[in-house]
Amino acid sequence: MSKENLNDLRAFVAVARARSFTRAAAQLGLSRSALSHAMLALEERLGVRLLTRTTRSVSTTEAGARLLDTVALRLDEIDLELGALSALRDKPAGTVRITAHDHAIHSILWPRLKPLLDEYPDVQLEFSVDYGFTDIAAQGFDAGVRSGDRVDKDMIAVRIAEDLRMAVAASPEYLRGRPLPQTPHELTSHRCINLRLPTYGGLYAWEFEKAGVAVNVRVSGQVTLNNTFLMLQAALDGQGLAYVPLDLVQPHIDQGRLIPVLEDWWPIFPGYHLYYANRRQISPALALVIEALRYRAQGG
Repeated sequence: MSKENLNDLRAFVAVARARSFTRAAAQLGLSRSALSHAMLALEERLGVRLLTRTTRSVSTTEAGARLLDTVALRLDEIDLELGALSALRDKPAGTVRITAHDHAIHSILWPRLKPLLDEYPDVQLEFSVDYGFTDIAAQGFDAGVRSGDRVDKDMIAVRIAEDLRMAVAASPEYLRGRPLPQTPHELTSHRCINLRLPTYGGLYAWEFEKAGVAVNVRVSGQVTLNNTFLMLQAALDGQGLAYVPLDLVQPHIDQGRLIPVLEDWWPIFPGYHLYYANRRQISPALALVIEALRYRAQGG
């Protein structure tokens, strides 16, 4: 098969997995128009329709689904083996793409991986902020980060951080003259800084736990954000109560810039885990990243 036809098959797999010409074009570094024309040319050469296109999405036809099942795994294996060839080099090389929560990138990934960049100049890192559980294979990522180790059976999860405690806090200016909430449900009478979840578009319901009792509260306020650090800044600016990781607010609590609220209800979530595909081999660059991020308890 010619190189051009192989590239077209790679492009088809990207479109079928992403179910979007726009997302697939971004992954491949092509324009949407060029990708669409390539798929039309592939369909014409094969003599069958592979994709059903609508204004909102793209899906495979019966023939397209059959082709996807046939070639996707083989192309993945080719990419895997080509990546493994870099082990023959003196130093690991290549790009490792990771999708993660902004807090995980700031507190775990960047501090631990920056030294790796200094030591291995041929390794590149790409971080993408996402609050959901991303399908890393479909989106072209090498690994993702999420709370807890529950992943699909074809994935491996490696702990990279201790358990995570969430906190609620507000500035002294906001709380001045207002009664402190004593239960999570009393938050409904306060201004709270909402988190918009990019994956589903809904507002996150704040989660609490005390003595084995779990409570979820849908809060309201004047400010809605989709970034942890902007939520923290909004709280510091007196815009209301924020629900953010304790390690971010603790320095501000210690300095009196924020006041903790509902401390006995603050929940603890499983620590961050790095997840990646369960393959026979992984690239040397990804292996370096995994080892650099692997969590080791104090004294371990």
